Amino acid sequence: MLRVFLAFIFIFLNLQASCRGGYNSCKQKIIDSKSIKKSTLQIPLEKHQRVVFSTTTPHAKILKYDPFLSLYLIEDKKGFRYPFRINMRIPLGLAVVDNKMAIEGKVLQKQIGLNSFATFSEPLFYPSILTNSCCTLEGIVTPQGIIQKEYIKRFLKVKKVEYGDIGVRVEQYKRCIRVKAYNPFIKNNPFRVGDCILKLDTKKVKDASSFMQKILFSKIGLFHKVEIKRASKLLTFKVKTKKRRGGGYLSDTFLEFLGISFDKNLHIVSIQKKAEKYQLKLGDKLVQVNSKNVTNEEDILNNISQNKKQTYLLFERDGFEFFIRVGSIQ
Repeated sequence: MLRVFLAFIFIFLNLQASCRGGYNSCKQKIIDSKSIKKSTLQIPLEKHQRVVFSTTTPHAKILKYDPFLSLYLIEDKKGFRYPFRINMRIPLGLAVVDNKMAIEGKVLQKQIGLNSFATFSEPLFYPSILTNSCCTLEGIVTPQGIIQKEYIKRFLKVKKVEYGDIGVRVEQYKRCIRVKAYNPFIKNNPFRVGDCILKLDTKKVKDASSFMQKILFSKIGLFHKVEIKRASKLLTFKVKTKKRRGGGYLSDTFLEFLGISFDKNLHIVSIQKKAEKYQLKLGDKLVQVNSKNVTNEEDILNNISQNKKQTYLLFERDGFEFFIRVGSIQ
């Protein structure tokens, strides 16, 4: 008991010292813990583990991997005496910190699911950590924006990394949580572009960030009751949570649901067995969806959402162009 008490006092005094030292202490903690190595983040946690953000596989024993957020949990045999903890309380202040500087600011837009990471009031620099003055973790800064602490905490908590999906991508539009794209390959998907989502499981949804978080974190196979406003009509749907196939650092075009994945230049990088019937090859480039040119994932999502029955895709291979037709899942 005495050892536990002394350890608690030791941690408490270290935490207080960090708060008193402000962000200068956080910079020093990043240096001492070697949290930044070769342009990657390797943040020490309890139990001799580190959470790593990296777009390449780290040279370490990998305990868990989230391909959507490009997060790894790795073994850290040496450990660090003062590991980072995730702050789940409302912070009094925030700063983006690395081993050289700290820039104070505030979160302008919370993370909306896997496709829109959080934004900051000041210019972001990578690799760095979003922290409060007590040096507890508030987020991880990536080239695409900030991964918020709720997603990091869930990654560390779950045994199997997977996310839920009800076939919509949403945005915050004034006071409306608006559907900006829906997946036509999900059978009987009831949503339409422009729907305003009002309630989830009879509870009013306050913003797009919290709505997407609840869907992503929900159990696969779970049914949700969703109330929406379409023009002047109020409608209620019962939808089943599917397994999310794309988003974040993975391509997200809805075609992943059919077994086809792309890189950022819209070249095919993965073809699952269920997509072999389309006779596509790795490296084929998608150039049109429903006769409209596409240059990025958002173009694909928007054009696919316009046609609920059939989708026509134009690919290019070695200077030769060809069409394929894909339809709704039956």
